[in-house]
Amino acid sequence: MATSPVEYTIGGVKIHFPCKAYPSQLAMMNSIIRGLNSGQHCLLESPTGSGKSLALLCSTLGWQQAQFGMSALTEIQETKLLYRQVVPSPEELQPRKQSIASRLSEKFLSSFSPNREKDDDDDDFQPDKKRIPNHRSVFVFFSFQSPEPCSRCPCASAKDGVKDKDGDGKKKIPKIFFGTRTHKQITQITHELKRTVYSRVPMTILSSRAHTCVNVEVAPHFNRNERCKDLLEAKDGRSCRYYHGVQRMRDQRTLQRVHGLHDAWDIEDFVALGKRIRSCSYYAARELKQEASIIFCPYNYLLDPMIRESMEIDLKGQIVILDEAHNIEDCARESASYTLEHHSLLMSRDELDGMVNNNIRRSKHESLRDFCYSLINQSLMSERGYESACKVWNGKDVLGIFHNMGITADTFNNLKKNLAAVLEKEERGSINGKEEMVQVPTISSATSIVLKNLFMVLGFIYSSEDNCRVAEDYRIALQKSYAWTNHVPPDMPDAQGFVRPHHRQRQSARVKTEVLTLSFWCLNPAVAFSDFRKSVHSIVLTSGTLSPMGSFSSELGVKFSIQLEANHVINKSQVWVGTVGEGPQGRKLRATFQHTETYAFQDEVGALLLHVCQVVAKGVLCFLPSYKMLDKLRERWTNTGLWKKLEQRKAVITEPRGGGKGDFDELLQKYYDAIAYCEDDRALLIAVCRGKVSEGLDFTDDNARAVITIGIPFPNIKDLQVELKMKYNDQHCKSRGLLPGHRWYEIQAYRALNQALGRCIRHKNDWGALILVDDRYRNNPNKYITGLSKWVRQLVQHHGTFNDAMESLMAFSQRQQKVGAAPADSQALSSTVSSPNGGPGLPNASDPQTPHSCVKPPESQQDTSPSAFHFFSRRHISVFSLLSTNHFKKDQRQRIASIPKQ
Repeated sequence: MATSPVEYTIGGVKIHFPCKAYPSQLAMMNSIIRGLNSGQHCLLESPTGSGKSLALLCSTLGWQQAQFGMSALTEIQETKLLYRQVVPSPEELQPRKQSIASRLSEKFLSSFSPNREKDDDDDDFQPDKKRIPNHRSVFVFFSFQSPEPCSRCPCASAKDGVKDKDGDGKKKIPKIFFGTRTHKQITQITHELKRTVYSRVPMTILSSRAHTCVNVEVAPHFNRNERCKDLLEAKDGRSCRYYHGVQRMRDQRTLQRVHGLHDAWDIEDFVALGKRIRSCSYYAARELKQEASIIFCPYNYLLDPMIRESMEIDLKGQIVILDEAHNIEDCARESASYTLEHHSLLMSRDELDGMVNNNIRRSKHESLRDFCYSLINQSLMSERGYESACKVWNGKDVLGIFHNMGITADTFNNLKKNLAAVLEKEERGSINGKEEMVQVPTISSATSIVLKNLFMVLGFIYSSEDNCRVAEDYRIALQKSYAWTNHVPPDMPDAQGFVRPHHRQRQSARVKTEVLTLSFWCLNPAVAFSDFRKSVHSIVLTSGTLSPMGSFSSELGVKFSIQLEANHVINKSQVWVGTVGEGPQGRKLRATFQHTETYAFQDEVGALLLHVCQVVAKGVLCFLPSYKMLDKLRERWTNTGLWKKLEQRKAVITEPRGGGKGDFDELLQKYYDAIAYCEDDRALLIAVCRGKVSEGLDFTDDNARAVITIGIPFPNIKDLQVELKMKYNDQHCKSRGLLPGHRWYEIQAYRALNQALGRCIRHKNDWGALILVDDRYRNNPNKYITGLSKWVRQLVQHHGTFNDAMESLMAFSQRQQKVGAAPADSQALSSTVSSPNGGPGLPNASDPQTPHSCVKPPESQQDTSPSAFHFFSRRHISVFSLLSTNHFKKDQRQRIASIPKQ
């Protein structure tokens, strides 16, 4: 049922909300407005499903709209003042008919404030006397030019990011950069934006060519970046016709008035438009950034200096929102790190050597080539004095090695200048006695990427601001590993000396080859944040799992003056949270490495999962700590026959390890279809913490009536980066206020665990069970329960025996089913994640369904490799029973009826 928009005034800013806000949303908006008004940074935790996306969008866009309004009013006042100064004659000082300028100004103000007289009683809440239209078809952005810098209005004392002027004298209004973890989450956010009165705000979405390229000669290929650049440079005499049509969709007015994208759009809408009008959606999205008021992108686009440079993203004075920011520390460290393969360095050296030998910008290429030679022959990559598979240096040691190579802060600056020079495609030259710009060959994009990334890392290490202090934050690791590759032996000459290829007789051989990698690992996420934390207007970090929040300030080097831990929007009776420390046979369940390797543990976990599937109908999610455990359990349960029992209860789907976006979308679609159209017990999805399923996806209502977590997903303690990070934190915990290494290690596990638990309970009327399987929760709650999210921690119940837990769970499930499916409130109407083909429970017409399963894929698509997903039917279902099911619409009935009987 549609609801009317509600208007809130917070901190002097009018915010239009699409419905009545939850208390947690009001708390979030209040915190955000406070931060934006004062230019401070915000750290906001709000439980998953509590509507934080709407709160983020409406508060920041409402604040931005208010800034545009203040700017317009100020510039009108300045225009009127200038008019009086320019016309000083006494006659014109007498009462007279209004000038055209003043009439236009007043007319504009009256159109901007249609209810001005009616709302005069609200002066205490509206000091600037403005009123914002309440209907969604009007969204005004002002672009008045001021003839002189603003020096008299109140904005002169505002934060620098707001008071700064553009070259034309206009006050700069901060843009909003909204970063999320994945492109799928961007789609969810834009769908939320479409529900608001801010739906027509100028916007764009920055993404890679993999998501936006529409050229069929480029998009399907893995090296699409290189292919795109070759076409733009017309190296083969061909160019990209889509790029030449980019002007058809590169401004906001054309998108809305000509192409019909009136409301907020997502990547799929934009790519479809690009294909239809033969225009490059990749470059058009970048062009739209200039006029956009809000820019959506994955948040590594904002953190990674290489991507920021490539995308021409300038964050000075802007608002940066990082949603799902529980992963932000890892992302920040990765963005300041780089791993170089020995083979790539050799290729770069050889290409630079070719440039030198061909006398192309010889001196500049020579210095870069010598740098590569030094890395290969004289220092890091020539190191062989290590017994194990790796050797690690700290940053100070590497500075000494570079110094011996002749690389200092000064010579490094010269190297950067030389790299910039050799990337220029033109230079002045003499042709027939005339000086003209001539084309010059340049290094390949692969070599350019190697050098740019190396120089990015060295730029941090040689940072003059900190006098090379950042070097202490780096560890450089040389790792030796082995890879198996297919090697086809060459054709051998026969007895007469002739080489005759015999394709049928030749068989490829598996060859074991040594792989050397040199990794520059940044262990301090504040290094990446240092690039923009001082220049942005405000940073807003938000997620459902930020606790403990104190670690973010120390890890990121940012003072978060405004912090919030919001409560959940649901009633306590809607969720069952219990710990289970033993299985049906009474065996203790502790998911440590030693126990998980035993058949007794594996069998007990399988029996527990089967019992839960018998108790809980509809969709069940089960999260494991690792793909390795998933593979072990699947193999064991298949051998014991337990997997067959599971598939008799529910359709069983497992999360794929790796794979393409299309495969994952197809997997989700099959799960949604099983929930929507199969009878009775529906589906079980077995996934992995930190995997795709656990991050940012909604499993609303029947899609997740229970979430089971097996064990505590600690990072791999044997991973070299994890080991180095723990030692680094122990070294600096007192001097920099970092968490001790062991505490940091535990926090990584709880954030992953809380993310998995957050897949359930997605709106106010949702309900579900959270089952935490491990006896450590009960035996040591002070250690293991305190890491859970606030709303989960308050509801945890410990069950002494497995039977007690199942009886309690069954009573909860039956009680909720009797209550019935309450209609989702207004905020939940769009909370369900859009499935890859338009929505959950909408079968794809391209996926034939057999009588043995509602959503079984064609046999040719099945794969028995560990990396492939597996789908098992729950039971044989007759075509005729499906046809009689009330849930099926006419088109679904036709599709089932068209399948031949088996």
